[in-house]
Amino acid sequence: MEHDFLPIIGTDHIELYVGNAKQSALYYQYAFGYRLVAYAGPETGIRDRASYVLEQGKIRLVLTSPLFDVHPISTHIKKHGDGVKVIALEVSDAEKSWEETTSRGASSYQEPRTLEDEFGTVTISSIHTYGEVIHTFVDRKNYNGPFLPQFMERKSQYSSQPVGFKFIDHCVGNVGWGEMNKWVNFYEKVMGFSLLVTFDDKDISTEYSALMSKVVANGNGYIKFPINEPAKGKKKSQIEEYLDYYNSPGVQHIAIATDDIIFTVEELRKRGVEFLEVPPTYYDDLHNRVGEIDENIKSLQNLNILVDRDKEGYLLQIFTKPVQDRPTLFYEIIQRKGARSFGKGNFKALFEAIEREQELRGNL
Repeated sequence: MEHDFLPIIGTDHIELYVGNAKQSALYYQYAFGYRLVAYAGPETGIRDRASYVLEQGKIRLVLTSPLFDVHPISTHIKKHGDGVKVIALEVSDAEKSWEETTSRGASSYQEPRTLEDEFGTVTISSIHTYGEVIHTFVDRKNYNGPFLPQFMERKSQYSSQPVGFKFIDHCVGNVGWGEMNKWVNFYEKVMGFSLLVTFDDKDISTEYSALMSKVVANGNGYIKFPINEPAKGKKKSQIEEYLDYYNSPGVQHIAIATDDIIFTVEELRKRGVEFLEVPPTYYDDLHNRVGEIDENIKSLQNLNILVDRDKEGYLLQIFTKPVQDRPTLFYEIIQRKGARSFGKGNFKALFEAIEREQELRGNL
């Protein structure tokens, strides 16, 4: 087996730049069941921004807002709206990770540096990827604080209730016309990922629109990045709509794993999270398409949960509507029962549901 020059322990955190981090943090606590664990801002010596750290299961979200109008984060939010800036990966050596990737062609965003406080030391470094998204390498083995130096422990007076989120299953990037292979090659060459699966416009198309996608994964399979690009269709694809509103390539959706999707989706719906809807006819021949499953099909239909099967087993999945007014970032909730694929059998129903939303927005 080829040497893995970039061993990754897992996803360390995902940082979103948002217009109002204080309010967003409360939304993610109430609607998605995260708990507030840390904060950084003027009170902790950081003068130009405020950041709230939220956790559930192994997932760590960081929500950051600028405190001044003339600021790179302000520029980012004006251009993109709320969106993902950082996909941070936990590694055992952030300096070596930066050296390995930059020596293979990655553009450096931040050279390795070590941060220190009374809880220990953390070394971090960052590289550019598609659009304005960066990967930050985090070595926190010598640290036991709430998040990073200059963050203080912070708990909310609001008692959030978890919804069963376990970890990030995969994170999807949308790139421009003809750019998918460029970024797949980037992950293969620069980060040592391998191509897991390819979907072309015959796999992912409807009467009106199409897209192409390739999925890359790291050596241990913990990190999976599908990369989407538009394909020619009669009308505007969801990827084109995303690019129009985000104004560059970026993270389209984050897929979150659960062990009980029925419980998770029931909880999310109770709290006002909106999901894409597929027509009732999707369930008419579900048993014939996917075979025996443990779940009651009526329960799945009531919640609009989709099912697909591959050689290893089956999966259940559902997609939220965008979580901000721009039709950009959304979330997928996924439960795997053996299946290692991405729901190819659901693509047509799913993308027709997205097109119905696009049509309502006047963007199809």
